[in-house]
Amino acid sequence: MKAVICTKYGQPEVLQFQEIGKPLPKDNEVLVKIHATTVTIADTRVRGFKVPLSFWLPARIALGFRRPKLSILGTEFSGVIESVGKDVKLFKVGDAVFANTGHSRFGCYAEYVCMSESGCIALKPENLSYEQAAALTFGGSTALHFLMNATIKPGDTILIYGASGSVGTFAVQIAHYFGAVVTGICSTSNLEMVKSIGADEVIDYLKTDFSKTEKKYDFIFDTVGKSPVSRSIKALKPTGTYIQAVSTPAKMIQMRLCLFASKKKIIGGTFTPNVEQINFLKKLVEEGAIKPIIDRSFPIDQIVEAHRYVDKGHKKGNVTISVQN
Repeated sequence: MKAVICTKYGQPEVLQFQEIGKPLPKDNEVLVKIHATTVTIADTRVRGFKVPLSFWLPARIALGFRRPKLSILGTEFSGVIESVGKDVKLFKVGDAVFANTGHSRFGCYAEYVCMSESGCIALKPENLSYEQAAALTFGGSTALHFLMNATIKPGDTILIYGASGSVGTFAVQIAHYFGAVVTGICSTSNLEMVKSIGADEVIDYLKTDFSKTEKKYDFIFDTVGKSPVSRSIKALKPTGTYIQAVSTPAKMIQMRLCLFASKKKIIGGTFTPNVEQINFLKKLVEEGAIKPIIDRSFPIDQIVEAHRYVDKGHKKGNVTISVQN
């Protein structure tokens, strides 16, 4: 089968096409013919080994010293089950599915992938295309995980920093679904899009510093790890919560120092998407409550160009890759 191999750490050109053996499903696995995958910020960080200095050694040990241990990147996909192991009960040949392999496996930049039936895999929502379904699990699960941990209630006010990105666009929609009053922060060109998906108010970060206004929030959700921590925390209500989706050790220490002797709370850390989350996202999609925002879709033979585009840091929602012509 055709696969995109990350031969070493570096610029997008390190991604090379190779013919490799087609995987065979184990007894509890399904073999999926991939129709679409995505390029996430996580993929580009691994490809370029873009990690904070405090993560350098643990990341080298986990990911590989000279090149990625897992050479086929990509964590989310959609496709059709081509064969099943003898013990599989939940799926059958011909089922359209979407899934997340996680950062411990990757493997989605290829024509086929095997998944355990007990993994993070579910039947594709019928009202989504394969490209849309492929873009549902990374940003959607991240936003859902942190917003559910925050226990947002109807009427709570939340400011979402980075509201036009993959995590941000889902965060706006899910927070709106939970009944929150949503303020989204993004650039000028994305204001209308963010408002159209559920933001009650939008702020252009190029023109307005939200921390210098008088408005205070129950929650501030930094989806991209770029909001100024001390100023963000000052914009919280006295018992508000700061949510950080990109929590380096240094940033966690900084947040705790800023909250010393305060009743304000922080939520951060890492997580792995699970099947309960993606089934909940599927339910919201089928109800029409959320939808994946697709910026651009590239054919797989243009995956280098797709990585270049994501590297620029200005994508709106998600970038998808069409694997099957």
